[in-house]
Amino acid sequence: MTFDFDWVPQLAQGLVLTVEITAACVALGAALGLLLAVGRVYGRGPIRAVCTTYIHIFRGTPLLVQLAILYFGLPTWGITLSRFTCAVLALGLNSAAYQAEYFRGAIQSVDTGQLAAARALGMSRWRAVGSIVIPQALRLVLPSWSNELILMLKYSSVVFSISLYDLMGVGKRLASRHFRYFEVFLVVALFYLVVVFLISRPLRMLERRIRIPGLGNSAH
Repeated sequence: MTFDFDWVPQLAQGLVLTVEITAACVALGAALGLLLAVGRVYGRGPIRAVCTTYIHIFRGTPLLVQLAILYFGLPTWGITLSRFTCAVLALGLNSAAYQAEYFRGAIQSVDTGQLAAARALGMSRWRAVGSIVIPQALRLVLPSWSNELILMLKYSSVVFSISLYDLMGVGKRLASRHFRYFEVFLVVALFYLVVVFLISRPLRMLERRIRIPGLGNSAH
């Protein structure tokens, strides 16, 4: 049996798409997740209820089902999105529900006395939240957020189910074409492992640099 690896560059091309999808969905999830967290902590009844319902729905249903609804379900209502858009939306909306809980925990970890002091000095509630609470919460949430980034990188492999040729999609196609499942998927796993390592190291360094003295380095 020969062990040529001429197909590895094709996996590298798929990896580029995986990274693009991950970056886009995590950014979408972070922006929406922060809004959901703020709405759940500081919003009034209806706003809090909407945010809570969103989180329960997206955390309580499988990611693959959410992706199928967007890609296969929306066209029945006359809405057709590209594969890439469906992938980013499904992963981003799902990630937002989890990131909202990370942000909520971080926000609630900030001493409420700081908010009360800001209000006593004449700051409006939302200005105090945006200027005092959120900056600290963003620093506290980084360890949990780092885990979400790594998880999304791996969860992005579900997009091959809609024929989007990311790293996993290309790997599946190559394995089927050459009947070399062990070799191909071993290399796919190594690609994921290397990328996770390259992401983890800088994030750990950043966590140490921005840690708030006297407070825990993770949100609870």
